[in-house]
Amino acid sequence: MMASLIEHGIRSPAVLHAMAGVPREEFVLEGDRDRAYADRALPIDAEGQTISQPLMVALVVEALELHQGDRALDVGTGSGYQAAVMAACGAHVVSIERVGSLAASAAERLRRLDYDVEVVEGDGSLGVPERAPFDAIAVGAAAPRLPLELARQLVEGGRLVVPITDSPIGEELTRLRLVNGRWETESLGPCRFVPLIGADGYQEAGSS
Repeated sequence: MMASLIEHGIRSPAVLHAMAGVPREEFVLEGDRDRAYADRALPIDAEGQTISQPLMVALVVEALELHQGDRALDVGTGSGYQAAVMAACGAHVVSIERVGSLAASAAERLRRLDYDVEVVEGDGSLGVPERAPFDAIAVGAAAPRLPLELARQLVEGGRLVVPITDSPIGEELTRLRLVNGRWETESLGPCRFVPLIGADGYQEAGSS
């Protein structure tokens, strides 16, 4: 896995150290442990939620440009893997998950593994305003447009990394940076993510 990350351009020593140190096998289903370090997404429940491939996690976390002591928000906790990598980079992480069972299991897992992550249950598209502002925000699902509620929770100089739907068949990984009170965005390349469900994202199937 580490050779693949370096081959694909991951250069941050902090991110490489975190990716090497976080035990990915603890964040996948027991039957998938032998494939934990393969560069592919894996299911984490029966409803289609997944743990992102290692390369995508590394790309997102590297794009956050985390510094020791940063306050960071992880949107879409899932198994808690990306939050753990962010914490291993030195950030104090708040992670929000809309699926209660996933939030509970991730919170227990992260406590057991001793990562500095607070897991809350709620609508990730709206962030966690009571914990804001944040130095960095990572979104683990594709938004239909720039999620303004999240962007408003950044400090000056803060970074938001979010996949934004670019076409019916894919998304564009986008980094927003707050500079002198203005939002500056840049494309980090194509990607594939599940939809961001919530008030400032996509409507859940079957809801009105």
